[in-house]
Amino acid sequence: MVYAYLRVSSDKQTLENQKYEILNFANDRKLTVDKWVEETISGTKSSKDRILGKVIEGLEEKDILIVTELSRLGRSLFDVMSILNDAMEKEVTLYSIKEGYTLGSNISSKVLAFAFGLSAEIERQLISQRTKEALQRRKAEGKSLGRPKGYKLENVKLSGKEEQIKELLKFGVSMRSIARMLGCHHNTVSYFIKTKGLK
Repeated sequence: MVYAYLRVSSDKQTLENQKYEILNFANDRKLTVDKWVEETISGTKSSKDRILGKVIEGLEEKDILIVTELSRLGRSLFDVMSILNDAMEKEVTLYSIKEGYTLGSNISSKVLAFAFGLSAEIERQLISQRTKEALQRRKAEGKSLGRPKGYKLENVKLSGKEEQIKELLKFGVSMRSIARMLGCHHNTVSYFIKTKGLK
C-alpha cells in the first residue's frame, strides 16, 4: 500500500500544495497513492494523539509512506525520530520529497536518519546556548536588549549566508527547512531572499 500523509497546523492553511507535490512525485515514480491521510492539527501534538499514529501502527512490510517534508510528521525531534524508527523496523519505505530522502530498513537510511536527528538537535542546542550567553553578557554590561534603533536588514544573522541560501534554494529546499537550519523564522528567510534578490 502507498500512503500519503498531509498535515497543516491550522484551518487557515491549505493541504492543496502538499497534495500537488505528492501527486507529481508519485507520478514520476509510477506510484499510485492508495490512501490519502489528511489532518489539521499542530505538529507539537504527539503522533499517538493524531491520525498519523494509527497510520504508522497499521503500516506493513513493503508499504510506502510519502510526505512533502519531515516536519509534516511533527515539530518534536524525538517524535519525528520515533516515527522514522517505527517505519524502518516495519521495513517500510518513507519518502520525504523536499529533503530528497528515501528512508528504508537499510543501514544507510538508519545512518541518514540518525545524522539528521543529531544535527538538528545539536543546532537547536547551540543556537539556544549562544542566545542565552549573549543576552546574559549584554545584561551584565548594562546594555539594552532588543533591536537597536535604525536596525537594518544588513545587521541580521542571515547576512553573509547568501551563497548558502542560494545553494539550498537551488536544491529545492523549502524556506521553512532553510529557516530551521539557520535558526530563524521562515518569514525572516522569505524577506531576506526577496530583499537580496536571491530567487
